[in-house]
Amino acid sequence: MNRSGRPKKSEISTDSRNELIEAAARLIARGGTGGLTVRAICNEAGLSTGTFYYFFEDKNDLMMSFITDIPFNGADLSCPLFDIGGRISELYMLLIERYMSFGREFVRSFYNPCNKILSAYMGEREGKFSDNTVMARSEAELAAAVEEGIIVLPEGVSIHEISADICTIVKGCVFEWCLNDAADIEELTERIIKSYLSGYINT
Repeated sequence: MNRSGRPKKSEISTDSRNELIEAAARLIARGGTGGLTVRAICNEAGLSTGTFYYFFEDKNDLMMSFITDIPFNGADLSCPLFDIGGRISELYMLLIERYMSFGREFVRSFYNPCNKILSAYMGEREGKFSDNTVMARSEAELAAAVEEGIIVLPEGVSIHEISADICTIVKGCVFEWCLNDAADIEELTERIIKSYLSGYINT
């Protein structure tokens, strides 16, 4: 039952926060992002609006958590730097696995041009990626690979451009996965990222 006011102490837990996120994901999967409201999320989760506002500033803040909860900066990657294609693929798998955990129906509704939250996250500000995003970490990894001589940049090509290209590649893979139930998004993403980066690897 939805209740307003201050949240009960029993509702102030990681479980309650996760329940709100999962409730929003279910609502998005059923009806898209257009009609999503704080009240609807709370009703779906069986929690109070007070609990909602304890964890999130507003609906947009919750929606951002679908991605921002992934600690890209601190992620411990097992693939070595010399296998930069594998390393960047492993990094993006953190995002892909998050999408997969919510399911295709959620992603089909969430991953669209009208979702300004996602567009802002996956975009740039003043030519830079936001901190702790998958794109920013990807750019840092690529910069390290260039410094070690693993990647050679052709004249006129920047690390930032390569990072933006990879982000576009992943968007395309996610879109294909949404359209084609038979698509293996993990295999597709890894294969195309590695193929793309192979053109820059110092042989």
